[in-house]
Amino acid sequence: MHALSFLDEERYSSQPSKWTQHLIESLYNFDCTMGRSLRSGRQLKSLSPPKQRGGAKKAAATDVPKTTKPAPTKAGRAKKVAQKQTVSKEEEEKDSTASESGSESESGSDSESSDEVEKVVPVPLKKAKVAAKEESSEDDDSGSEEDSSEGEDDDGGDDDQGFTDENAKWLKPKQSKMQLMESDEDDDEEDDEFGSASNEGSDDEMLEVERQSRIIDEEMKLEQEEAESELRRTIAQQTSVYHLPTAEELEEDENRVVPPSELRERIDDILEVLADFKTRREPGRSRSEYIERLGQDMAELFGYLQELVDYFLSMFGPNECLEFLEASDKSRPLVVRVNTLKARRKDLAAALMKRGVRLDPLANWSKVGLKIYESTVPIGATPEYLAGHYMLQSAASMCPVMALGPQPGDRVMDMSAAPGGKTSYIAQLMRNKGVVIANDLKPERQKATVANLHRLGVRNAVTCCYDGRKIGAQMRNSFDRILLDAPCSGLGVISRDPSVKVQRTIPDVKRCAHLQKELLVAAIDALNHKSKKGGGYMVYSTCSVAVAENEEVVNYLLSKRDVKIVDAGLDFGKPGFTRFEHKRFHPSLALTRRFYPHVHNMDGFYVAKIQKLSDKRHGEAEKKEEAVKEAAGDTTKAETETEVEENMRSEKKKKRIKKFRRNEDRDEQQVVRKKSKMSIPNAQVKKSTKKTNAKVSKPRRMKITGM
Repeated sequence: MHALSFLDEERYSSQPSKWTQHLIESLYNFDCTMGRSLRSGRQLKSLSPPKQRGGAKKAAATDVPKTTKPAPTKAGRAKKVAQKQTVSKEEEEKDSTASESGSESESGSDSESSDEVEKVVPVPLKKAKVAAKEESSEDDDSGSEEDSSEGEDDDGGDDDQGFTDENAKWLKPKQSKMQLMESDEDDDEEDDEFGSASNEGSDDEMLEVERQSRIIDEEMKLEQEEAESELRRTIAQQTSVYHLPTAEELEEDENRVVPPSELRERIDDILEVLADFKTRREPGRSRSEYIERLGQDMAELFGYLQELVDYFLSMFGPNECLEFLEASDKSRPLVVRVNTLKARRKDLAAALMKRGVRLDPLANWSKVGLKIYESTVPIGATPEYLAGHYMLQSAASMCPVMALGPQPGDRVMDMSAAPGGKTSYIAQLMRNKGVVIANDLKPERQKATVANLHRLGVRNAVTCCYDGRKIGAQMRNSFDRILLDAPCSGLGVISRDPSVKVQRTIPDVKRCAHLQKELLVAAIDALNHKSKKGGGYMVYSTCSVAVAENEEVVNYLLSKRDVKIVDAGLDFGKPGFTRFEHKRFHPSLALTRRFYPHVHNMDGFYVAKIQKLSDKRHGEAEKKEEAVKEAAGDTTKAETETEVEENMRSEKKKKRIKKFRRNEDRDEQQVVRKKSKMSIPNAQVKKSTKKTNAKVSKPRRMKITGM
């Protein structure tokens, strides 16, 4: 029977609302427990007042031993959450046991609830309640009698006080929210200190989630330690000053063989200094000294001539130059071009795969290329190769033909055709329609060209051997399109010919550039800009990365002929240089394309597409005017010179006449003086006679003249 049934309704309604008091106290305690549960992650188990749950807790305490809540460890948030889940399960089990024990002591809990009501009801109501309780509690347990006696003692204290207003007690909570929060935080700290040791010892009892969370925490801890050590190391490296070797130390290195590992380490150190030169450089050292030392180490490590490495450093820069040298030592992938005159790429790929060849399409920009990774048979000796279904050709050498874009029916010329790879590709794009002139200077090289053209089924090609420098005068305005793959130094194909490292010099590059200028001018003269088939285009390409053989040659052509640079139509590749060192080129050279081994995994190549506008030659009119001016100047100069000479002759003649007259006067005066000095009268003076070669006494011979 509920404790409120003993209350007098009228008296209870006249007194302060005890039910309201009980409700407010319950809500306050619920607020405190909710705050603790939100801070610690616990689950709220009951909404009953704490006094009503006290008896159940006491009863449960006798049966189930009290255990501390395993708090989250400092290893990580994931582990803490997993442990809280296990704690919540344990508390649920404890609640179930407490509820069972509470059902056994139901009478004790009722007595306790009645005691709670006694504490809040007035004194007259308490006396009536005690009398009714004595009649109904004869068969109760001893525990309930003790509780009721304790309640009577409490009532006795209230009786002494008399009827008072008890609102003042329950308006002031026994424990403030701040105290509860502080006590809860202290419990969490204690759990953090002592709970970790107990959890470490109970690895076997942990769930799989807890084990995984612990492993993850350990990995995160190791990663953090590694990150800290790496940070310290990088700070030390970035703040340290690199010591550049002195001349004495370099002399010692000359007497010994420096291992490649030491050279590589020195190169890396110099690159780090150059990246942050202001803070990492050695005092008193200039940037040029570091660059010079870097070039020497690179030349020794990769086996290049010093002048070539210096040239590459001026083109690329330190870091990119190192990447270029490394990529030049690596072999390029093997590439074949499908001959669409005889086969399709799909069928050829299937046939080669049956023979054990592992391959892939070359790239999105090529519809006829195949890249071969591995082959169990020689690629240059398969039946498909002998039948002319494909041609061994590098990916970079396909780009000039694609930029030229020959059309069926055009009249095309390949000025340096051997061994016929580009010529056959031109005929393939023209579908054997039109005319292709394959020219090369050396007849020995044309043998391979003829053989490849026959094998690939090309029927519209003509081979010849002319000097390309004279083709412009011999075949003026004869071709719609021209391809000039000019002979070069080969600085872009070092992976295929390593001898270039030690055989090519900068003077060799300049000699090649001079030959390329002559060939390019001759090709423009042989190009027909009035072609009705949309011609008047030519493509200039080299397998070199040197600026002297590429941009300088094209820039020279722009100053000599009426041409312009157009877009090559290639979506990939780097733009050409518009400036190099102190030189400045035409801005349209940015439309040309460069290919590098360290960027595109292709041979180093250069492609420029040029359009001829007219037959005019820049500077010819000026030269004629200069020649006329020079001729006119020469005539006036000759006239002035003759006048001056005549004046000088007349003056000289006058001087001789004056001198002769002075001499005659002087002789006459001397004769007069001698005559006046003679004292002998009638003295005969000998006459001075002039000496002659022939004797006057003898007659001269008469000359006989023929009739």
